[in-house]
Amino acid sequence: MEVSVVEGLMQDYELSLQHVLWRLERLHGKSEVVTKREQGVHRMTNADLVPRINRLAGALKRLGVKPGDRVATLAFNNYRHLELYYAVPCMGAVLHTLNLRLFPQHLEFIINDAQDKVLFVDQPLVGLLKPLAGKIPSIEKIVLMTDGAPAAEGHGLGEMLDYETLLNAESEDYPWPKLSERMAGAMCYTSGTTGNPKGVVYSHRSQFIHTMGVLQKDNLAISETDSVLPIVPMFHANSWGLPYAIGMSGAKCIFPDRWMGDAKVICELADQEGATILAGVPTIWIGTVAYMKETGKRLPKVHTVVCGGSAIPRALMESMDALGLRMLHAWGMTETSPLGSVARPRAGTKPEDELNARLTQGVIVPAVEVRICDAATGAELPWDGVAFGEIQVRGPWIARAYYNGYDPDKLTEDGWFRTGDVAKITPEGYIQIVDRTKDVIKSGGEWISSVELENAIMAHPKIMEAAVIGLAHPKWDERPVAFAVPKPEFKGQVTQEEVIEFLKDKVAKWWLPDEIRFIDEVPKTSVGKFDKKVLRAGAVPIKENAAPAARK
Repeated sequence: MEVSVVEGLMQDYELSLQHVLWRLERLHGKSEVVTKREQGVHRMTNADLVPRINRLAGALKRLGVKPGDRVATLAFNNYRHLELYYAVPCMGAVLHTLNLRLFPQHLEFIINDAQDKVLFVDQPLVGLLKPLAGKIPSIEKIVLMTDGAPAAEGHGLGEMLDYETLLNAESEDYPWPKLSERMAGAMCYTSGTTGNPKGVVYSHRSQFIHTMGVLQKDNLAISETDSVLPIVPMFHANSWGLPYAIGMSGAKCIFPDRWMGDAKVICELADQEGATILAGVPTIWIGTVAYMKETGKRLPKVHTVVCGGSAIPRALMESMDALGLRMLHAWGMTETSPLGSVARPRAGTKPEDELNARLTQGVIVPAVEVRICDAATGAELPWDGVAFGEIQVRGPWIARAYYNGYDPDKLTEDGWFRTGDVAKITPEGYIQIVDRTKDVIKSGGEWISSVELENAIMAHPKIMEAAVIGLAHPKWDERPVAFAVPKPEFKGQVTQEEVIEFLKDKVAKWWLPDEIRFIDEVPKTSVGKFDKKVLRAGAVPIKENAAPAARK
C-alpha cells in the first residue's frame, strides 16, 4: 500500500541574522548601547546604531568584501565591535573575532588559516599586530577603530584606514542581499590549549536558533526589560551569543570595553547603568567578591550572574549568594556555540538541595541532546550519577567539523561531537563534569577528578585559587599535586599540612594531594581557564617524602 506524504504548508523563511537586525530597527530603536570610556560612557540607542551598521556594510563592500570573505576583528567589548557583529554577516561575509590574548604565533596562524581579507583593530591593540608585520599576506586592508588617537608609530603594518571616515563616506541606506541560512556568518578559533587553534564556523541558522535558545526562560531568560553587561569577551565564542540575544530581545547592552578585569569599574558600571544580568568567567567573580567585601559595594538590581568557562567553586557561589548575586552556572564550548547546559534547579527540588543542583553544569538545553560514553569501549553509560565518561552532544548549533578539516575524529561515526569533557549525569539529568579527558588523574588504577579536588581546596577559607595536576609516580602511575594561591591577607600564613587536614573529611583518603605547592598566581589560558599545561611544563617531580598520609 502506497503511503502519501503530506507536506507542511509553512513558509520557507530563512533563519538569518538579518532578522535580528530587523528587530533592532523596527522594534527596539529606543534600547540603549552603552560603552565605558576613559571619562564617562559613550551612549547611543539602537536607532543610532542601525544607520551606522548600514554605513559599515557599504564601507565593507567598497573595500572589496564579498559574500564568504572573512573579516577579522581585534577589539574589546564596545559599540564598534557590535556594529561589525551585524554588518559583516548580514552582508554575507564571515565575522572572524581574533582572541587578543593569544600568542603572536597563534594569531598569525589563525589569520592565515582563515585567509582573512580585512582586519579591524581597536587603537590600543595595534601593538599586538606588530609581530605579524609581513606575515599575514591575505590581509588587504587594516581599519583602525579610534576616538581620534593615532596608531602607534613603527608598527610596520602599512597604511591604516580610519573607521569613522569610512562610515561617513557611505549612505545610511544599504541594499541587504537575500541570504541562505546555511551560509557561514561567523567563525571563532579554539584557544589552542593543545596544538594550533582550530576554527569553528557558525551558520546563520545555527546562530539564529542558538539565540532563541539563550532567550528561553529555563536558560538565560533575557528580556526587553533587562540590562545586560557582558564581561565575557566578544572574541570568546561570540560572547556566549549575548550580542544577538540582546538584539533579538531588545535588552539594554552595557559594554566594559578594555576594563573587563577591573572589579571596581565593573561594579560601578553595573550600578550606574542599572545592570540586571552580568556574564563572565569565575576569575572575574573571584575579584568581584574581594572588591565588594572590601568596599561594601552592593548591586541590588542584578538578578542573575551568568558564569561559565570553568566550574564554579562552591565557596565562590556561596560568597556571591551572600552578596545578593545569584549565580547561574552554564556549560558549553566554542564548538557548541556555546550554550550546552544550564544549572537551574528543576521543579520539585528541595530547598536544601538547590545549592548542589546549581553547582552542577546543569541540564542539557532544549534542541541539544547529550550522552556520556566510555573512553575505552565507546559504549553509552547510564545516567545514574555514578558512571562517568566523555560528554558527547548533537544538535542544530553543535559543530560537525572544524574549518580546513582539522581533527576529524572529534565526530563519532553516528554523528555525535566528542567534547573531551568527562562527566557523570544524574537520573534527573544534571550534568556533573568530573574533568577534561586530558586532566583526569589515574592513580593506582583508580580515577581522581582534578576539578572536584580543586573545588574542595578552594573551599578553604585562606585559599583563593587552586589547580590540580597529575605527576608521574613510580608506584601509583600518577599522584595529584595541587598548586594553590593564598588570599592576599593570608600569603605566607597557610601551610600544606593545614590544607591536607582540611581536605580529609571532604575527599577520599587516596585523593589527598601528595603536595600543596603555593604560588602567586595560577596561569590562565586566553579565555581565563586554568592553564594546566603550563603547570605541567614547569613542575618538578614529586618529593619522595611528600605528604605520606595522602598515599593510597
